[in-house]
Amino acid sequence: MSTTDAVIALLAGLWGGTINTVVGSGTLVSFPVLLGLGLPPVVANVTNTVGLFPGSLAGAWGYRRELKGQGRRIAVLSGFTIAGSIGGAALLLTLPPDAFERVVPWLIALALVLVVGGPRFTAMLRNTRYAPTGRTTVGVVAVAALCAVYGGYFGAAQGVLMMGFMGMLLAEDLQRLNALKNVLTGLTNLVAAAVFAVVADVQWGLAAMVAAGAIMGGLLGARIGRRLPPAVLRGVIVVVGAAAMVSLLR
Repeated sequence: MSTTDAVIALLAGLWGGTINTVVGSGTLVSFPVLLGLGLPPVVANVTNTVGLFPGSLAGAWGYRRELKGQGRRIAVLSGFTIAGSIGGAALLLTLPPDAFERVVPWLIALALVLVVGGPRFTAMLRNTRYAPTGRTTVGVVAVAALCAVYGGYFGAAQGVLMMGFMGMLLAEDLQRLNALKNVLTGLTNLVAAAVFAVVADVQWGLAAMVAAGAIMGGLLGARIGRRLPPAVLRGVIVVVGAAAMVSLLR
């Protein structure tokens, strides 16, 4: 690994870690960079996952204030997240590389509709049996598990998907949902990284540089994200999500 490659990987981790904490989709920054450095797609994917997970955990720490009162929810969802991320990592190692990418852009599109129309949809559902609730329902568990499967497999826009669907199911403000998202996506990446470290080809030098940048980006992203008003945060989610759709549809 040359000095130039190391610096590029560090900067990719910094930017990717920042985006992951604020919104999600940091993979869309760091993954193409690793491809550009000459790594094969699957090797780039596993190296990227190993490199980014410390940034997600740093972002979760930066959002610790918004996590207060969500301990029981996190405990319940963590088990399903771990199982889902192991399943997703296994799929990456067994399925064709483009298997999920065909459906992912449309999942992101649905998530963006939910993010943009969240307040209106919530108002429409109020006083019905489908109204958002503070309880950890079966739907919340299912979303966490499915997002973890996707995150273990590829992970681009996992945060956008989770914010969109969780926003429809949980009666929480966006900042608290963002904090929850950071914990669950960080756990997803941690478990998938552990699997890849044992059974996959990880380029450890580049992964270390991405990780160093991602940690700084995670802490920076938490400072930025919590200061954004809900309307601005929704706008950022839409912009990043739309960019993810365009990238994956190419």
